[in-house]
Amino acid sequence: MRTLRPSDLAREHAISTQAVRNYEQDGCLPPADRTPAGYRIYTDLHAAALRTYLTLIPAYGHAQAGDIMRALHADDLDRALMVIDRGHSQLLRDRETLATVRRAVDHLITESSSATVGSTATRTIGELAHHLRVTPATLRAWEAADILAPDRDPATGYRRYGPTDLRDAELAHILRRGHYRLDHIATVLGQIRAAGSTETLAKALTDWQATITTRGVCMLDAAAALSRYAAALRR
Repeated sequence: MRTLRPSDLAREHAISTQAVRNYEQDGCLPPADRTPAGYRIYTDLHAAALRTYLTLIPAYGHAQAGDIMRALHADDLDRALMVIDRGHSQLLRDRETLATVRRAVDHLITESSSATVGSTATRTIGELAHHLRVTPATLRAWEAADILAPDRDPATGYRRYGPTDLRDAELAHILRRGHYRLDHIATVLGQIRAAGSTETLAKALTDWQATITTRGVCMLDAAAALSRYAAALRR
């Protein structure tokens, strides 16, 4: 194999030589031999490792990409594949969640936007529980999980659920029927609240879809790079 310097590897990816050394230290590259003077000696295998690691990052994230590379360098292919499987499983859950949120939002817009979102009426916890056919205790649990954030009546201190709260409760109810965890629902609803208007929400969902698609394509690229690198390690 060719003898390469840290700068040779760094130049290909427009990163610093210190970053290359850090990646080796973290186990993302195999250990490098040293010259008698202590300088690192890299080879084509190290260059392939760096390409693979940097391809894994947009697919699985920095931490998981590092876990995959360290598992490969420890000759533990099953551990590397387990990290990959978890990444694909998470992406599938994200796809399913997005599809569920799209259906829920479409339903709310067509069925109740004019009657609910455009209204200024509020509901008590009992009224909302009756509307959703859940218990008040369920609504309090959703509030504790940051899914709902109702205002309080200044005179009585009782919860009052406005139009946005009703929308969030409807969405939470649909997602719970899909067996989503409370913390997952809270994350989804946080994104929806940040979106604001229906038009902004629609764009946010489109952007979310694009992100999922991009990550799926990155996983395809990562799989090809990983297959080549795993084969190189076996030589």
